[in-house]
Amino acid sequence: MGQEDARLRPQAVDGPPIRDAASVIVLRDTGGVPSVLMGQRGSSAAFMPDKFVFPGGAVDAEDASVPLACPLSHLCETRLSRHADPDVAPALVAAAIRELWEETGLVLGQPGVWPGPAPRGWRGFADAGFRPSAAGVHFVFRAITPPGRPRRFDARFFLVEAGSLASDPDDFSGAEDELRHLQWVPLSKARSFNLPFITEVVLAEVMAMVRNGMPPASVPFFNNLGERSEFLRIGA
Repeated sequence: MGQEDARLRPQAVDGPPIRDAASVIVLRDTGGVPSVLMGQRGSSAAFMPDKFVFPGGAVDAEDASVPLACPLSHLCETRLSRHADPDVAPALVAAAIRELWEETGLVLGQPGVWPGPAPRGWRGFADAGFRPSAAGVHFVFRAITPPGRPRRFDARFFLVEAGSLASDPDDFSGAEDELRHLQWVPLSKARSFNLPFITEVVLAEVMAMVRNGMPPASVPFFNNLGERSEFLRIGA
């Protein structure tokens, strides 16, 4: 990697470490009145309490060993590898699929048997008869949490249409209790909810993507590694 790539690798000089994280933006009825899946974080949450967010969370070590039934697209993998370790790309997508499953009970995968024992955190997904799949998944946004926050993440946001789900999009019965009030929010009204700033920015980008089609021409990147925030674009 060149000097610019090395400079943009997440390395916290002080404060909490910067962890890789992934969020999933699930869109529904993009040809009509589009809506997006969101839930509310608990009041006692250490990070963004009471905020409405997309399903997501930190990458676990086990996510790197998860066999995807359908791999990342070449464009998605290439963009994820810019300014980052290329080996983390599959783990990021796997984490996004796992977090969607844990927080909503929705399955982004294909029916199938795992080639070996499922790692910790994935056994429920495997027991349900599915393998995770990156089919239809687009990398659409990246943001590093600014300094001074109790937790910091290098978050990648992925977009997928509800038609790619292998489960009923209205069945949240398998969800864990991390997110409350899971619901499909009309995209035009989502920004009126109690949102983190970065979620508002991502939603504005998603609205443009709905109009212009997927994949996006470039991926916005809010880089907060230095003293001054930078807004970059990750191209092909």
